Amino acid sequence: MEETTKKSELWYRSDDWCSITAASNVLGKKWVPAIVHRLLKNEALGFSALREEIYGVSSKVLSENLSEMERLGLVERRIISDRPFRVEYRLTERGKDLEAVIDSMAEWGDKHLVPEMLTEEQQDMREF
Repeated sequence: MEETTKKSELWYRSDDWCSITAASNVLGKKWVPAIVHRLLKNEALGFSALREEIYGVSSKVLSENLSEMERLGLVERRIISDRPFRVEYRLTERGKDLEAVIDSMAEWGDKHLVPEMLTEEQQDMREF
């Protein structure tokens, strides 16, 4: 029997569902593409290591983004130890499916953006 993957439910205001708009609501958040990119590159990272990989993100914002990404089935959180408390994050298969999107974003950025066009914060984040 073929197994179907449950899709994440997203609130949508209109009667006309648009998958581009829905995907943009997920990927359009400031730190989500960077989080996905770093987890693709490193496979699994602890919270502190992930925060160090993403220049400029606060612990609070990273935690909120990871919780939302976990809710959407993009990342899984695994407790490594209770004392000291350590967790690690890794992409789910759904999250790994974003690799082509992240690669396309990097390719587009390399083709159309130069450092002078970016703010200082954006330049620091650009490690593609």
